Amino acid sequence: SKHVIKNIPWTTAKNFTVEKGQQQIEELISTWDIHESWLHHSEFLEEEELKDSKRYHYRACWGLPTRRKPVPRATASVYFVIVISKFKPDTAPVEVFYRLESSRLIRRPEQCQFREKWLQDIIENKIMCAERL
Repeated sequence: SKHVIKNIPWTTAKNFTVEKGQQQIEELISTWDIHESWLHHSEFLEEEELKDSKRYHYRACWGLPTRRKPVPRATASVYFVIVISKFKPDTAPVEVFYRLESSRLIRRPEQCQFREKWLQDIIENKIMCAERL
């Protein structure tokens, strides 16, 4: 069975705002196949000016709170970058990349379907590390 990669129509460079970027990241996250017991919050981190682009950095922090443990023992972050090229027309859509906190691998939403297991692995590794200390 071939996985359908869900993506969203990204805003154009000229219509981009920091708030719109965060709304669109939330919209993308809503297409991910993640159990509703996972909770997250997203935030804007910083704007970065480069020679060829402007980059807007965001983070979504995930946890699995339960009734017995409302504060999760560990969280997992997903970092997003929205890139606005200085060379493309401002009618072109922004480019979006994300990576997991434990990984240097950069993914594009249109090329890779997000997996809940990635969040589980980060949290399990953190808890195992904490228990060793």
